[in-house]
Amino acid sequence: MQLDLNLLTALDALLEEGSVAGAADRLHVTAPAMSRSLGRIRKATGDQILVRTGRSMVPTTRALAMRAQVHTLVQQAHQLLSAQHELDLAALDRVFTVRWHDALTTACGTALITAVHRRAPGVRLRLSAEPGTDDAELRRGEVDLESSAGPPTLPDIRHRLVGSDRLVVAVRPGHPLTEGPLGIERYAAAEHLTVSRRGSLHDPIDDALATHGLERRVVAAGPTAAFALQLARDTDLVVTLPHAVTRAAREHLGLATLPLPFPLPEVPLYLLWHQRYDDDRAHTWLRETATDIVRALFAPPTVSNRPAGPAG
Repeated sequence: MQLDLNLLTALDALLEEGSVAGAADRLHVTAPAMSRSLGRIRKATGDQILVRTGRSMVPTTRALAMRAQVHTLVQQAHQLLSAQHELDLAALDRVFTVRWHDALTTACGTALITAVHRRAPGVRLRLSAEPGTDDAELRRGEVDLESSAGPPTLPDIRHRLVGSDRLVVAVRPGHPLTEGPLGIERYAAAEHLTVSRRGSLHDPIDDALATHGLERRVVAAGPTAAFALQLARDTDLVVTLPHAVTRAAREHLGLATLPLPFPLPEVPLYLLWHQRYDDDRAHTWLRETATDIVRALFAPPTVSNRPAGPAG
């Protein structure tokens, strides 16, 4: 059955005004046009809606029963199709799924949850493990915000560069590599651990070493940065990871950090989202909050300018 939803607006005006002339004035149409709308409403509903009593019109029993529901529907339609109002974070009730690399979640997850809960207590965050690049989940709306080491290839996936990180070497305290300068040959000769969700024993570091005519021995692959750092603390395995996003975890475990003994490009970090959220004010607030938190990782440490106190 084909219905003209404009009839809901006319029905709402008729029930509120109780007359054809009043409803016509309210909607800025002529009385004959409103009378024709009433006729179509009567045909669609199978009810007279308004009946004449003396010189006035009164709603039927069914019209009285539907009046509140009709008014609510019209108001909801206006809200749906009108421009967005100012975002009320205190009243926001929503679930966001954030899929970040595990190291980034470890570094920034607490700050993100705290910042979101403080401003928008009705918002719930689902921090999802990153199973791999799957733009389809962004496109389907199953993931709201994702991290990536590269920009997306699909035009409907938006991206923002939030920082870049250099690679460093992490080993246990007292590891042989901490004794004396770390050269590329000593680095390559050590036993290594890669970080790979798919268990790969090869990564771009191996390609870089090959250009120097060197090959390292990779003993194991760990699924997460947290596991790799734990293993590096408990063994002589060497793990090479981005500096900023693993800094807190390395310090917490008491690991020694060494510079990578050969140049490699820094690792970029992007945040990705689907274009459907470009004008979504709640999502905009989430990604701006996340951007500020992540970029703080890459900010240079602040140096106090306060004058030193008297020697004591």
